[in-house]
Parts: sequence; C-alpha cells; structure tokens
Amino acid sequence: MRRELPDEAATLALGYALAPLLTPGMVVWLDGDLGSGKTTLARAMLRALGYAGPVKSPTYTIVEVYVIYSLYCYHFDFYRFSDPEEFLDAGLDEYFRNDSVCLVEWPDKAAGFVPPADLALRLRFPAKASCSRRTVDLLACSERGRSCLNILANPAFQGAA
Repeated sequence: MRRELPDEAATLALGYALAPLLTPGMVVWLDGDLGSGKTTLARAMLRALGYAGPVKSPTYTIVEVYVIYSLYCYHFDFYRFSDPEEFLDAGLDEYFRNDSVCLVEWPDKAAGFVPPADLALRLRFPAKASCSRRTVDLLACSERGRSCLNILANPAFQGAA
C-alpha cells in the first residue's frame, strides 16, 4: 500500500490512524532517509496511544521507553551503529517481547539481529527535487501486519488517513 504524505499533517494523520491497530508483540520498522518523517510518524503513534509526555528522537540514546497504561512501547534508532552486532552488545534483544510494541528506525543498521518486522513503513522523497511531497510504502511482513493494512485500507475505518 502506498500513500502520499504532502505535509507533516498527513504524516501525523497516518500515525494516528496506525496506532490503534498496533498490538502487543508487534515490531514496526520505520525506514527512510534523514528528515523523511520517521520520528514524526513515531511521535504521532505514541500520542495516539495516549502518551502525553515529550517524544524525542532516540538517535543518541538508541532507545526511548514509553509506558502507556500496561503497554510498553520502545522507540529505537540504530542510525549510529557502525556494526550490526552492536544490537546484541547493547542487550537490545531483551526489549522485543510479547507485551511491547517496538518502533525501529534504521533497522538495516542492525540487520541480522533486529527481529523481523510485522509492518515495514518506507518513507521516501520523490525523485524530482522540485517536489516536496513524500510517499510511504506500507508493507505487511506478517499476519499481524496484513491485518493492520486490511483495516487501514477499508474505507469504513474511521482512523483512515
């Protein structure tokens, strides 16, 4: 499924639409160039799930932890990894549990170690430099991911972006 994201409001709307579809145990990969909207999308999902505190990029901390009622949400950013094994060295595999949702920026930097995605979101800038619209490809990588996209694609879904 591909969506156009003409502005930040569209990115936020997508995050708000996706959030209620996420279930404990899900892994969501957020892939895209610097400035493509990965953290903005994660922030919208966290807000929609009910988190009211500050949401910052985990570029330097590697992981930010958000407790939303009984749900643990972990927001990762592996941009600074120089070797995928840093994932194991940091003990990050322990965060990927059945009672949490994991949002992962730059999953390719931990390739082979980060768990597979249920849902992969690929944010892209257009090929034409004169156009500022971004696109996002939403890819289902598991049955849970397919369920999310089926609901999101349904015109009757109230949260549709």
